Amino acid sequence: MKRILTVVVLVGLVLILSDLSTRIWGGKDEHGGGEKKWVLQMDMTVAQFGKANGLPNPMLKKAFELQSKQDLQKPLSAFGLTEEQVRAKASKFSALAAEHGSKNWQKILIKFGLWFVWLAAILAGLRKGLVTEKNRSWLLLVAVVLFGVILGSDPSPMGTVKDAIVLYARDRAVFPPRMIAFGVFMLLVILANKLICSWGCQLGTLQDLLFRIMQRKTGTAVIKPAKLTFAVTNTIRIFFLAVFTGVVFKMGFDIIGTIDPFKIFNPKMLGWSGGIFVAVVLIASCIVYRPWCHLFCPFGLVGWLGEKISVFRIRIDRDTCTDCKACVKACPSNVMDSYLEKKAPAPDCFACGACIETCPVKAISFAAKTPTGTGPSDVTE
Repeated sequence: MKRILTVVVLVGLVLILSDLSTRIWGGKDEHGGGEKKWVLQMDMTVAQFGKANGLPNPMLKKAFELQSKQDLQKPLSAFGLTEEQVRAKASKFSALAAEHGSKNWQKILIKFGLWFVWLAAILAGLRKGLVTEKNRSWLLLVAVVLFGVILGSDPSPMGTVKDAIVLYARDRAVFPPRMIAFGVFMLLVILANKLICSWGCQLGTLQDLLFRIMQRKTGTAVIKPAKLTFAVTNTIRIFFLAVFTGVVFKMGFDIIGTIDPFKIFNPKMLGWSGGIFVAVVLIASCIVYRPWCHLFCPFGLVGWLGEKISVFRIRIDRDTCTDCKACVKACPSNVMDSYLEKKAPAPDCFACGACIETCPVKAISFAAKTPTGTGPSDVTE
């Protein structure tokens, strides 16, 4: 009962303090774009079209490739475009402007700077075996508070994939800062496993923390944890991404946007559907390790692919390993079983460090090279 109360209090504090934090930062809607009805007649001048739809002259200049101010007085029909093409051009540049205007760039720069420092510290801790059961929950709590409660729901690794798909599907637009962020996240995955998901993602660390609270070894676990089969979880994740992409391209409807669990860090944006889904994810997190990451997250799927060529990752010294399976029992997912048995494809590894801590002969490390050259990561991928 004490653990359940701890979980309820923690989630309540996350909601209350996140709402306060968004108000302090200015309470911006961190997602731009959206549907817009255009006032459009082909005999309108470019200037009239811009005024009727709230489009500034610099945007009109880019959209219609105007050469001078006088071109603003040209009728839309003079550009050899159809009404649909005019709407498409206006939608694209309007969406990009809305995306740019929705971002708190100061907060984003601070967040990325802190991510680099924090993940470098975690990487050093994993390499030295300093991430243990005693401090793991505290480290996760720091990440939740810092990257979620204080610095908000945006940016997030998931958003770089989801929002990029939505923006292109609706407006055929690509937002360069988002692509840069995605590139940075993928470089982090390639450098050191999925540390950005494991220790930097605000929702991932919250799920992980709830799981640890309910399943920690001291005393008896409230509910026995469930390790879902990777074939099932990854199939669902691929299917979900395919459905999400198909629906947004066909209908313009953002499925994830209505249930986005990252909005727990921006509670005013949670509707009924979002609130119910967040509750389900958080409750499931007490039993299943990182359910959103394994079952739904678009970046989780992409990051899983990038994880296969990570430089720093879990390595096993086969000459030292006694095959006692202590790491398999300690691992919150099925990844260590796959590594030991050299099963491919291996599930997502979230570099929690439990296997390193548990191994009685110190055969497991988080390193750039397997001591024997035949570790599971070298073989299964």
